[in-house]
Amino acid sequence: MTPLRLALVAAMALATAEPHADGDTRRSGFDFMGPTTQALQRDDSANPGMLMVGEGEDLWRRRAGAADKSCADCHADARGSMRGVAARYPAHDTGTQQPIDLGGRIRQCQARRQLATPSAPESDSLLALQTYIAFQSRGLPMAPPTDARLEGPRARGERLYTQRIGQLDLACAQCHDEHAGQHLGGSTIPQAHAIGYPTYRLEWQALGSLQRRLRNCMSGVRAEPYAYGAPELIELELYLATRDRGMALEAPAVRP
Repeated sequence: MTPLRLALVAAMALATAEPHADGDTRRSGFDFMGPTTQALQRDDSANPGMLMVGEGEDLWRRRAGAADKSCADCHADARGSMRGVAARYPAHDTGTQQPIDLGGRIRQCQARRQLATPSAPESDSLLALQTYIAFQSRGLPMAPPTDARLEGPRARGERLYTQRIGQLDLACAQCHDEHAGQHLGGSTIPQAHAIGYPTYRLEWQALGSLQRRLRNCMSGVRAEPYAYGAPELIELELYLATRDRGMALEAPAVRP
C-alpha cells in the first residue's frame, strides 16, 4: 500500500449511513450536501442546470440536417413521449447487440434521421438534449431494464465497480460502499447513486454527464480513464442503474 493511499484511507473517519424509515439505507448524494447546495437544487430558478433544460427544449424543436426535421417531428412533445425514458437507460441496442446509454441513443438517432452531425460526447448540445430528456423523468423511480441480454454487461460493470485500479489501488466500492458518509479531504463521500445526471457540479462550474464523473474518479485514483463511449463506461453505468432501482431521478441535480 502506497503512503498516499495510506493517508487517504486514514482520512476516512468512521461513520455509517442511517437507514431510511422504510429500512432502505440508500441515500442520494443530495442527502450528503450542505443546506446551501441543497437549496440550489431545490429551486429551479436558482439551479444552474436548468439553463441546459431550456437549451435542450430549443434543440428538441429545432429543425436541422439534410432531413430538415426536429426531434419533435418524430417524438412530439417530450413532456409526454419522453416521460420515464431516462429511467430506463442504459438499455439493450438491437443493432449493435450491446448496451447503450441515453447519450449514445441520442447520437444514434441524430445519425439515422440525418438531423445533424451527431453531437460530440460531452458537448453542450448533447448535454442539453440529455438534460432536457432526463428532466421529463424527474421524480420518477429508476427502472433499469430486466432484459436478460444485459446480464453479461451488468455483471462486467459490477466487476469494474469492485476492481482495484490505478496507482492508489482503490475500487469504487471501497469509497462509495465501505466508506460512504465518511470524510475525505473535507468532503463527504456519497454512496455513488447516479440519479442526478446530467449534474451541475460546483467543482466544474459546469454541467456534466455520468461518464465525465466516472472518468474524473479514475483520474483521481491515478488510473487511465476509459474514452467517452467506451463499453466499460456503459457497463459501469448499467450496474449503477441497477443499484439505483426504485430511487427517484433528480436531474438536473446540483453537487459540490
